Amino acid sequence: MEMGTGSFQAQLHRLYQEHHGWLCSLLRRRLGNSCDAADLAHDIYLQLLRKGHIPTAAECRRHLMQIAKGKVIDLYRRRALEARYLEQQSYQPDAQAPSEELRAMQREALGAVASALQRQSPKIRQALLLSRLGGLGYQDIASQLQVSVSSVEKYIAQGVQSCHRSRPGGGI
Repeated sequence: MEMGTGSFQAQLHRLYQEHHGWLCSLLRRRLGNSCDAADLAHDIYLQLLRKGHIPTAAECRRHLMQIAKGKVIDLYRRRALEARYLEQQSYQPDAQAPSEELRAMQREALGAVASALQRQSPKIRQALLLSRLGGLGYQDIASQLQVSVSSVEKYIAQGVQSCHRSRPGGGI
């Protein structure tokens, strides 16, 4: 159902009541803790609210599970990225190590970039991450995503623009 109808909020509320417990349980099993599960469940319902579309009753759990899989993958990727960053920081000599203030600013910038990527389509996110973190070329990314090289170029350009706009004063 689209957001313009009066019953959208009622349908979202009903979806939440009927499936939130199941969704949290599913996420808790996958993640191993209830705090992350609750956070991701919240993000899933926010995504539904932003999109303005509620799946049909027959599709609800399958749709929620599909979104949940993507959110879990994104969470693990973000944590891996943060861990690599912290590992690299540990190799720097103390004289060159950034101050706590700079580290906080870097974490904030990293969070803004992660948030910007979350708002992009999965293909844009995947293309950008495969290119920047995975070191893959456009042809390899195109094969993996089963799209054309020109689509990969567009996805990466959109992802980079989104990341630049997310930075303070980062308009393009």
